[in-house]
Amino acid sequence: MSPGSREQTHSPGGLTPHLSRTLILILLIVASSPHPDACVVVPLENGTSVTCHPPAQVPRSLPADTIHLVVEFFNLTQLPAGILWGVPDLQDLHLSSNRLENLSATFLLQVPRLQVLDLTRNALARLPPGLFRRSAALCTLVLKENRLATLDRSWLQDLGALEHLDASGNQLRELPPGLLANLTRLRILDLSANQLDALPEDLLWGPVNLEHLHLEGNRLRVLGAELLAPQRNLRFLFLGDNELSEVAAGAFRNLRQLDMLDLSNNSLSRVPEGLWASLGRPSRDMEDGFDLSRNPWVCDQALRDLYDWLLVNQEKMFSRDDTRCAEPVALQGQTLLTVAQDP
Repeated sequence: MSPGSREQTHSPGGLTPHLSRTLILILLIVASSPHPDACVVVPLENGTSVTCHPPAQVPRSLPADTIHLVVEFFNLTQLPAGILWGVPDLQDLHLSSNRLENLSATFLLQVPRLQVLDLTRNALARLPPGLFRRSAALCTLVLKENRLATLDRSWLQDLGALEHLDASGNQLRELPPGLLANLTRLRILDLSANQLDALPEDLLWGPVNLEHLHLEGNRLRVLGAELLAPQRNLRFLFLGDNELSEVAAGAFRNLRQLDMLDLSNNSLSRVPEGLWASLGRPSRDMEDGFDLSRNPWVCDQALRDLYDWLLVNQEKMFSRDDTRCAEPVALQGQTLLTVAQDP
């Protein structure tokens, strides 16, 4: 199990416990419904929840007090015209597992109170300019597993309240400068499972209060000294399954709240002295741990700083048996901890 699977963030829907319990009730109702071709409509404390899965029909109209809408697994290439008309209090909209290829720029104009938009597993290659111009309340945007080759700064500029952005599992090759400049409230950023080989230096200058950063499963080769500098509150950092061969001295210098670091399955053979000074003990105990496994470590005296750090923090080390020396030949295959313990 990878470290990324150990960390549990809130669901893409960002649901409150009360609403989560309500959705469990909905599932029970669906399982016993005598009308499987109908959407499930459930009254909530402050509105109505509507959940539609096949073989139900996609609704053409909704109760006026709808606050939660699910239309999933229909393989829709486009949404019915006006599906969101007359539901101005809608807060959660889940459209995952369809085949949506584009959205109208006016799609969200009727739902200015929307807080959650989940578009997971569709076929979106781009978003229309102005889609979010009345989405000042949006807190969670999930674009996971679409066909996005880039993210445009203009798509996100109106989302000042956004706290969770998930663009994982797309085809992102590069990101423009200033992409996240207006997202000052962002706490969770997921860009994993894309094709990024580099990141703009200013990527994280806007959202300076990140807690979770997912960059695993890309093609990153270098981690520069300034990328993470603004992130004094970062707790979870996932950089596994990249092509990192270089981490700059000082890259982690401000990460004094970090609880989880994943650098597994990269191309690291050496790291600069002092890289680990702000992480783990003696300054602060990592609560969740770290993973340095499946890297081609060259176990010579240049790693002495890392050896010393491992000895102090070994209780928080994942995949100890997979954290081994690739060179020199005399130490090939030995674990870094074994070498570190050798006087």
